[in-house]
Amino acid sequence: MSNIIKLLPDSVANQIAAGEVIQRPASAAKELLENAVDSGAKKITLAVKDAGKTLIQVTDNGCGMSEIDARMCFERHATSKISQADDLFAIKTMGFRGEAMASIAAIAHVELKTKPAGDEIGTEIIIEGSSVISQEPCQCATGTSIMVKNLFFNVPARRNFLKSNNVELRHINEEFIRISIVNNDIDFSYYNNDKLVYKLLPGSMKSRIAALFGNNYNEKLITVEQNTDKVGISGFVGKPEFAKKTRGEQYFFVNGRFIKHAYLHHAVNNAFTELIPDDSFPSYFINMEIDPKDIDINIHPTKTEVNFQDARYIYAVLHAAVKQAIGKHSLTPTLDFDVIPEIENAFQTKPSSDIKQPSINVDPEFNPFDKKESGSNWNQPAIKKPNTENWESLYSEPKENDKTASGSGNTLLSKSIDPDTTFEKNRFLQIHNRFIACNVKSGLMLIDQHLAHVRIKYEEILDKVKGTNQPSQTLLFPLNINLSPADSSILASLMKDLNKIGFKIEDAGINNFVVTGTPVEINEGDVTTVVEKIIENHKISKDDLNYDKNVNLAKSIAKNSAIKSGIKLDDREMQDIFDRLFMCKAPRISPDGKNILSIVSVSKLEELLNSER
Repeated sequence: MSNIIKLLPDSVANQIAAGEVIQRPASAAKELLENAVDSGAKKITLAVKDAGKTLIQVTDNGCGMSEIDARMCFERHATSKISQADDLFAIKTMGFRGEAMASIAAIAHVELKTKPAGDEIGTEIIIEGSSVISQEPCQCATGTSIMVKNLFFNVPARRNFLKSNNVELRHINEEFIRISIVNNDIDFSYYNNDKLVYKLLPGSMKSRIAALFGNNYNEKLITVEQNTDKVGISGFVGKPEFAKKTRGEQYFFVNGRFIKHAYLHHAVNNAFTELIPDDSFPSYFINMEIDPKDIDINIHPTKTEVNFQDARYIYAVLHAAVKQAIGKHSLTPTLDFDVIPEIENAFQTKPSSDIKQPSINVDPEFNPFDKKESGSNWNQPAIKKPNTENWESLYSEPKENDKTASGSGNTLLSKSIDPDTTFEKNRFLQIHNRFIACNVKSGLMLIDQHLAHVRIKYEEILDKVKGTNQPSQTLLFPLNINLSPADSSILASLMKDLNKIGFKIEDAGINNFVVTGTPVEINEGDVTTVVEKIIENHKISKDDLNYDKNVNLAKSIAKNSAIKSGIKLDDREMQDIFDRLFMCKAPRISPDGKNILSIVSVSKLEELLNSER
């Protein structure tokens, strides 16, 4: 029998590894940026073209590499970070697997220029699809410059699965933010298609956050600080009043490495219980310093997931630290004020001074309407006292044949109203300002007023989105909306559709947008909430096979413009909801799949009544 198991060539093995490590252009940018940070660089520049599909270039002024190291860095499992298995539990740097550069070189055209400090000449290496094209000396600055061109040029299937430029660029932006936030002592520059996106100067973590997300974050953040024997926690959380309807501004770092951890995310969210709405998300930027032997970061190719040796302890400390920070912020307004001594002394009374009660002289005989009053300036005639004779007749029951009973409102009291009779005349009844009840042939129909109105608005807005441009209501004062870079790119991709349904939004640059008009369905005070909800729904649904931008817009606007539970409605409004609901294509189900109405049969009502006996 012939042998069927064969050893894969290095080029094929590298392409397979690339599928795990380099999933998209953002993955390559992340690995190159992390290597630049590990080199000890104090200035790092990232440049991309066509969302990284054409070019990703990272330049740093770090330690650089020798000629041998420059060649070795493209070999699989070649790394300067570890030399034995025990080193995996003492890792404090970013890249350590030794797969990234080999994986990138297997699926792209790579050009490397590097020179160590003190050397007069550097090294240039050109690789295409794992094949070394050339290696020769070159003149370059101290540090390293790597250009990755034509990513996935030899793996067309994977290149075809890349998303649009806006989506891929959003992922690159996110990786840049994750690395630059925590490495706030490094000067970062970021260019997209030769246009400067970010220029970040070294400074505090708070100033770095403000530079990335907007200067108004200086006022939105609360400092979190807690140190124990096992963990040191530092960073910031957003004030409860600035919680957003969108995810995306939640950042955990462990020893300077960005991580995702649902358990610790719950610890922060739980600290905001009853302080923010259920559908809102707090912002946080928290770094945890932990002994490397107490964590395992070697559980995922992208190294964004970690295991903690004592996750419960970390959870408790983190929750307490955030809770304490929020508590201090809540107390600040009552403690942080100064009383000016001059003002305080002005209201103080000397002990020896006599306090006199103010007095008012009143003439009990004074009558301003008396014409005989001396010195009176009133020229109006005296008011005639009304006749109070037969006053009891005002409250007597009118007779059936009394003409005043059917007159034009001359009686003060008509027949007493029978509640049962009133209910029979009215077709609808509102229950707890939430449900609309009405009598139908088969029994009692209950309608959820909010879900019913959401369905009505949803279908109306969906028709508008698919039709021609809709009219817009101009805001009295333009509204400025500041978003994270990831959310900004989403909104930019949706602006054409938003403008079609009545929004008037302009890009003001640096993640700022100005809203000058909105659809007529939206209240001016809800504009920011609606926009954030549209972005959040886009994030949640964008990977669905049946995702439709128009449906997302209609859902988001309908939910926020519909009548809420708890709003009292009159008979006319209930009638309007009832009539419009049954003109919809799907009156029984809300856009989210919830039941809008339910009919309680007569037999069920009888059963309920009998069960109470």
